[in-house]
Amino acid sequence: MLRVQGLSKSFGGLKALNGVSLDVRTGEVHAVVGENGAGKSTLMKILGGIITRDAGRTEFRGSEVSFASPRESIFAGIAVIHQELSVLPTLNVVENLYMGRMPTRRGRIRWRELEEQSRAALAEVGLEVDPHLLMSDLSISQRQLVEIAKALSIHARLIIMDEPNSSLSEIETERLFTVIASLKGHGVSVVYVSHKIDEVLRIAERITVLRDGALVGTVDRADATASSIIRMMVGRELDRAYVPHEKIGPVVLSVKGLSGSGFADVSFDVRAGEILCFAGLVGSGRSETWRTIFGAQRRQAGEVKFEGRHVSFSAPYQAIAAGFAMVPEDRKKLSLFMDMPIWFNVALAGLPQMKRGIAIDRRRIRDTVQSFVASMAIKLRSPEEPVRNLSGGNQQKTVLARWLALAPKILILDEPTHGIDVGAKSEVYELIRRLARSGIAIALISSELPEVIAMADRAVVMHEGRVTAILERDQIDEHRIMAYATGTTESPGRA
Repeated sequence: MLRVQGLSKSFGGLKALNGVSLDVRTGEVHAVVGENGAGKSTLMKILGGIITRDAGRTEFRGSEVSFASPRESIFAGIAVIHQELSVLPTLNVVENLYMGRMPTRRGRIRWRELEEQSRAALAEVGLEVDPHLLMSDLSISQRQLVEIAKALSIHARLIIMDEPNSSLSEIETERLFTVIASLKGHGVSVVYVSHKIDEVLRIAERITVLRDGALVGTVDRADATASSIIRMMVGRELDRAYVPHEKIGPVVLSVKGLSGSGFADVSFDVRAGEILCFAGLVGSGRSETWRTIFGAQRRQAGEVKFEGRHVSFSAPYQAIAAGFAMVPEDRKKLSLFMDMPIWFNVALAGLPQMKRGIAIDRRRIRDTVQSFVASMAIKLRSPEEPVRNLSGGNQQKTVLARWLALAPKILILDEPTHGIDVGAKSEVYELIRRLARSGIAIALISSELPEVIAMADRAVVMHEGRVTAILERDQIDEHRIMAYATGTTESPGRA
């Protein structure tokens, strides 16, 4: 279906792709993996006509092609589903599905026909929404499914999916995998870009690994393991085993019978230097619980004691002043100013303390930023460049650096490795462990079981807004967590 030979692309003096070759067979799911900056997105953008190659050759369905625009790629039969959704939020679902290719009769759009086609396309991905709804009224996961439905609606022969389930629940992900299986059955090829190695090994026939813009190799699924793929990606073994903590201190936060929007009667304690993980399925109430503690949502009942004193924060700034810090899941929307410099994003929370008289102390800001860039190994060209230029892992480190500048006593991390590659995950894990060793209490919300198993000193498992178990370290395993997360066992009681 597709053959790429010696593809190269440079941006200024940076070589994003260096002689990459791969082929995709008809009806095959072919995974492309690699750390952020490995060249995956550049390769996909060339295939989708978004950017042009500097060198190399591309053949699609037996003919050489060179797309100058996404429109040319689409008409040739290639659809690209980008990780950064390209939806038009002020238009409705129908318009987003068929923009630029709406059927007309005598100059008028055939809306009834479009509505029927839209409902059929949405049904293929299991999305039941009114096609006249505005995209801005849909959840992130629903928008993601609309993008997938759009790719299916153009009857593409090759569909490129760049992290297509990054915002999907487990049920929606299973539906996506069913759709991919159906596409294979109709001879459609899928290039699947993902950071989730276990998922890649499940659905892909072959896996191509890129590193630093170059091809490392292509392997058959039968010959691959998670460890071997990760070793190809990062050039080294990654230790994802639990690392015991020598010094876990006294209780710093005690929560009793807390209730709010999305959860009820939640109780637990957090100790100094402890990594307390919160596990559960999407909608279990984990994030809502901590947003309420942090003052971002209204408390309905219950009590919270911090360092032995009752606290009730009505706004996040009060929690921050008391010694709390929270890194939300959507770092790009809720944490980072993407077009502002890296130094600004690091220094932002501490700016009120970085004054000389009434003026900002620029030398202190520079020294603080340089200190965190070095200690957290943030990879950048200059602190003056926009934070959007950083990889996902380095963006996450930037957010962490901002809050660590305030020396918090409790650090709340909501899906801290969401959307970052395995190499960056390893670095973030080590950073979290280092923070715990320094005495900071860590509340880590995660949907990834391997992450919980590797990081948790204890684990709070939630199901449908309630705590179903608080597991000690020797009780933590995948089967037990999933049993409590799905509500299939009785709660053992609370710590």
